[in-house]
This record gives sequence, structure tokens and C-alpha cells, in this order.
Amino acid sequence: MTPAQTAAPTPLIVISHGNGGDFRSHEATARALAQAGFVVAALTHTGDNWRDQSRATDVAQRPRQLHVLIDYLLTDWAGRTEIDADRIGAFGFSAGGFTVLTAAGGEPDLGRIGDHCIAHPGFYDCGLIAARGAPKTDQTWVHDRRIKAVAAAAPALGFAFTRQGLSGVAQPVQLWRGENDRVLPSPFYAEPVRDALPRPPEYRSIPGAGHFDFLPPCSARLAELAPAICAPTPGFDRAAFQQTFNRDLIAFFRRTLTAPGGGR
Repeated sequence: MTPAQTAAPTPLIVISHGNGGDFRSHEATARALAQAGFVVAALTHTGDNWRDQSRATDVAQRPRQLHVLIDYLLTDWAGRTEIDADRIGAFGFSAGGFTVLTAAGGEPDLGRIGDHCIAHPGFYDCGLIAARGAPKTDQTWVHDRRIKAVAAAAPALGFAFTRQGLSGVAQPVQLWRGENDRVLPSPFYAEPVRDALPRPPEYRSIPGAGHFDFLPPCSARLAELAPAICAPTPGFDRAAFQQTFNRDLIAFFRRTLTAPGGGR
């Protein structure tokens, strides 16, 4: 997705969806970013999407796939001259939040999963691991130093990040959590990331928001097919929040991906 008007090379934002999603999961956010002047690209993660869950817990594949996407956009995509390769940001939700933090330089300690899931077997991630198998603890992580700013909403496996593990994430980070998140509940996910980052993130804790409120409101068809992600959070206006959320993402990436001399 490209901006409505393009003159000089433009910042790029890549988007990583959550478990079981696809490239359309954050379409409204992608459109808002494009309308604000960014080039935007969202991928569907192989083996972790709504059609195929065969590699849903093979989390090391995700940052590698994001790296491949950026490579493609900068070297092979027909519109590559529109992109300013020195101004690349990444946004991810849930498993996508984990993805962008790892791609930006994070090294999670997956050995922490065992104790976490013994203590919290009913949590969503532990149920997924029980069904699909635990990821290997001796992973080689693919990082992409071209990523200059990161926005992560409700990041999965946040408890796996230590101060040492996030010491390589020196980029500006905007970190979001929903205070009514029952899928990845407090204090095991966003809070460990917040506390371990080497520089304080722009932290947004949203009163009343549930996990899936970081996704846009569902169409009638999607609500029929995926009621778990579409059911309204009682007392919370997802549509109104999405407008605020997108405005804050745009503002964050504008601040952190500013061209030399102050241009967009």
C-alpha cells in the first residue's frame, strides 16, 4: 500500500499480524498510515495464519519472514524507489508484537516458557503450545537493523524478554496494552517488555480495552466466522479507540522516522 501522494522517498512501515491472522488483519491501520504518507506493507506469516497453523509456535520464523519482506520491498518491488531505506518502522500485534521486537534486536529466552505454562496452563499461549508443541529454546534469531522504530501492541511471550534480551533494541518503541486483556493478561506480557527495554518506551495502557480491541471492528461476515476476535468488549468502544490508536501510531512514526532537516 503506497501513499496517496508521493514526492521524495517515503518512510516504510511493515506490519506483522497476530496468531491466526493474515495481511488484512490491520487493514484500517495500514490505510491510515498510507493516507498519512507512509509506504505500508503487511505480510501473511507462513504457517501461522487463519488457513494454516502448522508452524504457529515456530516463533523464530516470524522475524525471518519480516526480514525477507523488507529485502523484497527494497530490492525487487516495482515501487522500491518510493521507499526511504533509512526510515523503516515496524508495527506488530500480539505474536506480531513479539515479531517486531525480535526483528528489531530482541533475543527472547524461550526457556522461560516451561515454568510460565506450568504456572498458567489456562493462558492462551500455553494452550497453543500444548496443542502445537513448544518452540525450540536454542533458536537463531534474525534481526534487521534497518528497522528504526517499533510499535508493539499486546506483545506475546513478553515474559521471555529480559533486560539482557532486549539490550539490542535501542530504537524508539511505542508499547500498548489493554487493561482488560484476558488473552495475554497483566502482568506477564507488555509489562516485562516495558521494564526490560534499555530506553523507556512510549507506554500506552488503555482502560477497558481487551486483547482484540487492537484489531478494527469486524464486518458482519467476519463476526460470523471468528466470533472470538469480534465479540465486543463490554463498555469499550472499539471503533472510537481505533481512531485514537491509528492517530497515535502515525504521530509516533512521524516523530521517530523524521528525515534529516526535519522533513517527513
